[in-house]
Amino acid sequence: MFHGTPDWLEVEGQVFFLTICCRPRGRNQLAHQIAWAAVLETCLKYEELGYWYMRRVLAMPDHLHALVSFPREALMGRRVASLKAWTAKVAGIEWQTGFFDHRIRHDESLEEKSRYIALNPVRAGLCETPEAWPYAWKRP
Repeated sequence: MFHGTPDWLEVEGQVFFLTICCRPRGRNQLAHQIAWAAVLETCLKYEELGYWYMRRVLAMPDHLHALVSFPREALMGRRVASLKAWTAKVAGIEWQTGFFDHRIRHDESLEEKSRYIALNPVRAGLCETPEAWPYAWKRP
């Protein structure tokens, strides 16, 4: 079931763990150079425009993970919808409706979530180490 993030949760500086899935699941739409270039270029351009602050983004074959924070006036749903619409247009990615978001709380470790994302392709058997996965970006 789709849910929207209440505006009161979107507080400036809070970090969100996002998962955005392709349709249909199981088909590789993201883990190739054309799609990855479109996703990463769009993510970084949106940061330059002040839409969000990216900490990490990683493309699996059929879904995307990101750690991102938003300025107070930004509505997360609109920013994600814009990313999906643009990458669908330029790279032909078919996205599912909606997305999953989890606000990183004070008692949770941002580094733990970052590690979870980095290890996702290793757990899936797509590579031996996180460094070997070419469809990942982390803020230096």
